Amino acid sequence: MTLALTIIQVILSIALIAIVLFQSGAQQGLSGSIAGGAETFFGKNKARSMDGILAKCTAVVAFLFIITSIALFIFSK
Repeated sequence: MTLALTIIQVILSIALIAIVLFQSGAQQGLSGSIAGGAETFFGKNKARSMDGILAKCTAVVAFLFIITSIALFIFSK
């Protein structure tokens, strides 16, 4: 059981790193924030954009990572 959780933990950690690296940075420069940042931020389709999807995926994978960490702690005793 511990081996399976450890393998899942490693896969989730790699996925979490990859998802965070795919997200665009918050500091895109002054021209990027003036030109297109307001459209994406205040637009109705922010959740459908790539950044919105990646943000949701980050939250889900981070939640699963925390759950497997707690499960590994409980089963290691």
